[in-house]
Amino acid sequence: MMREIPRPSLAERTTLRLGGTAIAELVLDDVADLAALPGRLRALGGSPLILGAGSNILARDGALPLVLVRPRFMQGPDVVGEKDGKVLVRVGAGVPLPRLLRFCAARALSGLEGLVGIPGSVGGAVAMNAGSFGAETCKNIELIQIFNGETTRGFTVDALQYGYRTLSIPEEKKGFMVVEATFGLTESARDGISKRMRHNFFEKKSKQPVTAWSAGCAFKNPAPDMPAGRLLEQAGYKGKKLGGMAFSTLHANFLINEGGGSADAALALLREAREAVLQRFGFALEPEVRIVPCLSR
Repeated sequence: MMREIPRPSLAERTTLRLGGTAIAELVLDDVADLAALPGRLRALGGSPLILGAGSNILARDGALPLVLVRPRFMQGPDVVGEKDGKVLVRVGAGVPLPRLLRFCAARALSGLEGLVGIPGSVGGAVAMNAGSFGAETCKNIELIQIFNGETTRGFTVDALQYGYRTLSIPEEKKGFMVVEATFGLTESARDGISKRMRHNFFEKKSKQPVTAWSAGCAFKNPAPDMPAGRLLEQAGYKGKKLGGMAFSTLHANFLINEGGGSADAALALLREAREAVLQRFGFALEPEVRIVPCLSR
């Protein structure tokens, strides 16, 4: 049965540890809860915000006109068959990404090793096509189940349009929530998979603030050979601080909360950095972190 929590704190639910309070939080423990979701959202008012593990979110301060929707669909991961030489693994949207990667390593299934060290849930990784070390979540998808606000539908990979940190379904113009995903993975040597995962994790740990209060990369890379972190560093923003917020000294594209930070300070620092890069290099950096609620300019 769907659970409802009044006035939830975004600061307690996001990896950046920022944000005010929403109207309510609706926790979906079972796919059957989706039937009651549209009616409850209409009754509560506000805008729905689908929230998994709370990474990649910069929530504004104060009372927010949002209703948090938490899909806690924890089924799997399970091997459900084979197709074209690949092993099919089905997993619920609420499953933490590290749990899926541990399953893959234990079952000697390759394809997702590059995602190691990325916080968040499977649903969030699919929705934003999370990627690292040359791997992208959606490149390994065979099928996803989504909820479009009215009904649950399944789409094969051919119906998806994905790119750098984006996923869309042309048939679903009004948006959707990921319910579960089925990945097509390749059998490989277990030791090789574990070795690649360890290498990727320690490589990431040496260059990124993986234990800090952070939402991940602040800006998208404007081009494959033009990483935002390099532009920010050359613009003097590596380690730059403002009001308890800072760009990491390990990686200039990671915005971190040093404790006592605020969304206002975070947004001000992002604006300053974006303007500095634009003035110096002519690149208008696009936020990768999702700012909520998104206010019209």
